[in-house]
Amino acid sequence: MKQILSRTNAAVLTQLAWSNVLLGFDFDGTLAPIVARPDRAQMRARTAKLLAQVCRLYPCVVISGRSRPDVSARLRGAGVRHVVGNHGLEPGSGLPDFEHEVTLAKPLLQRALAPWAGVDLEDKRYSLAIHYRRSRQKREVRAAILAAVAALQVRMRVVPGKLVVNLVPARAPNKADALLHLRAKEKADTALYVGDDVTDEDVFKLDQPGRLVSVRVGKSSSSAAAWFLKDQGDIDRLLTTLVMLREERLP
Repeated sequence: MKQILSRTNAAVLTQLAWSNVLLGFDFDGTLAPIVARPDRAQMRARTAKLLAQVCRLYPCVVISGRSRPDVSARLRGAGVRHVVGNHGLEPGSGLPDFEHEVTLAKPLLQRALAPWAGVDLEDKRYSLAIHYRRSRQKREVRAAILAAVAALQVRMRVVPGKLVVNLVPARAPNKADALLHLRAKEKADTALYVGDDVTDEDVFKLDQPGRLVSVRVGKSSSSAAAWFLKDQGDIDRLLTTLVMLREERLP
């Protein structure tokens, strides 16, 4: 894993800026800092301004674990061309089936987790997120969550996160599927994708040399991403660089 913003790797972003590229970003932990209360997450003013500049110069997509209406509201005014929610499945086909599966699973999980304090179940219509950041027994609560999921008759894919367990219908598409679909739709030759969490590993694991540059926020020896940003604050440096490089090639 190499630092994407180091001088020795400057050619990587330069080549992207001169290519027919689609830019993809996660939201929480990538465009916006992680906060204790997810409902309060927002981009810094400078990040929002830079993202709007980037969106005027490149086709951009945001692929978030949030519901599509939720993340769209937090991106208002940026000019993002495509917004995908629920870990890559919204919008898409099969949504009524996914909604039905979530509806079946939700009350069962609520009953199973009711004895545990500090657990919040978020219904995102087509997926669920079980937050346990407020719990004082995080290890025990996480084990209880996973046991409750395993007992479900509806098959759900577990996507671990930062003090959250995300549950997505097993047959649903993921973030990698969404990015590949939109890259083809935009007729882009390459894609850059920046994310920070386990849910982004589906993209990072794609083996597409020359067609995908995968960047993780925060260095991690367990990640499949080829590149990294030092921390979430570096997203502004990345966006600034992308603007500068694309403006240099304009007549």
